Amino acid sequence: MIRNLIQQVKEEFKKTFKKEPICVFSPGRINIIGEHTDYNDGFVFPAAVDKGIVAAIQKSDRGSCTAVALDLDSTIEFELDKLKPSKKGSWENYVFGVVAEIQNRNKIIGDFYIIFKGNIPGGAGMSSSAALENSVVFGLNELFDLGLTKHEMILISQKAEHNYVGVNCGIMDQYASMFGIKDNALHLDCRTIQSKPYKIDFKDHQFILINTNVKHTLSESAYNDRRSACENISALLGIKALRDATEADLEKIIEKVTPSNYRKALYVIQENERTLKAAKAIEDNDLERLGKLIYQSHAGLLDQYKVSCDELDFLVAQAKKNKHVLGARMMGGGFGGCTINLIARTEVNGFTETVSKAYKKKYGKECSIYFIELSQGTHLVK
Repeated sequence: MIRNLIQQVKEEFKKTFKKEPICVFSPGRINIIGEHTDYNDGFVFPAAVDKGIVAAIQKSDRGSCTAVALDLDSTIEFELDKLKPSKKGSWENYVFGVVAEIQNRNKIIGDFYIIFKGNIPGGAGMSSSAALENSVVFGLNELFDLGLTKHEMILISQKAEHNYVGVNCGIMDQYASMFGIKDNALHLDCRTIQSKPYKIDFKDHQFILINTNVKHTLSESAYNDRRSACENISALLGIKALRDATEADLEKIIEKVTPSNYRKALYVIQENERTLKAAKAIEDNDLERLGKLIYQSHAGLLDQYKVSCDELDFLVAQAKKNKHVLGARMMGGGFGGCTINLIARTEVNGFTETVSKAYKKKYGKECSIYFIELSQGTHLVK
């Protein structure tokens, strides 16, 4: 699948620009547990997957840059000294943002051509945006010999999202996409930006994703609102981030915050703890425990953090009806996208068939089932 994508992007590049490109694959990611904890300096548990973006890139001799989004059949030309954000929601902001943030570090890049295409489902909560950002910064670093480390590259990708896309994201997505290790999940400390790999080989169980195929419009503004609420409560507590708070600390300021913001902060504190417990459960090969923590994570995202939606809750409720599904929860920013499900391998076909029928009956539309393998992070491809 990825091989075909690489071939298609490379051939399109050579046909369009008559040059041999450098090709980069940058993966999307899943997150086992630890949602909305990354921008609170907390712990997360992501893994790169075998779906992602392929970018072909080479120097331009036209006196300008050209970027082509093959998926969208969309092309833009731009000049390096005239960069500014395009209209909100435009794909080119991811490219412009990365280029601008590289230049902000006084790194010299020249004009370039880039063509990219991906197979990450849009709006699935698998972070196609981080994959695109990472593919651009990685490709430019290689092309112009910028000498950037992978840590510097992910910070450039994150800043691009903040300053050009307008989403005040944490570092998890960029980190997982850049540093992914095949067959491993990464237990990442978002304060130190250091991770510990955990081999994911559950023998009789596996992860599958079920996509609601909806993306409610609340997501970006609600994401930024929740980050702001967390930062305000941290300031009230006199701490750097909610990573440093306990439930007892939160009790002390209960009169100073709204009930809804109190619940959001409580969720973050509890989710951070769940993520640490999940690492221990995997170490102990206690999948029942891991599954319970995953279900608890969804309950918190629904009732406390308020970022779920009816379709996601329906899929989790369907999972709970099947004793072979050990855990299920919404994954990603919220208001749509996928659930991640930990299920016995022998039961996958029966479960997905039942859920697909029930979802179609309830909503009049299909859900999509994704089988994923854990992949290497952003890298050059031949």
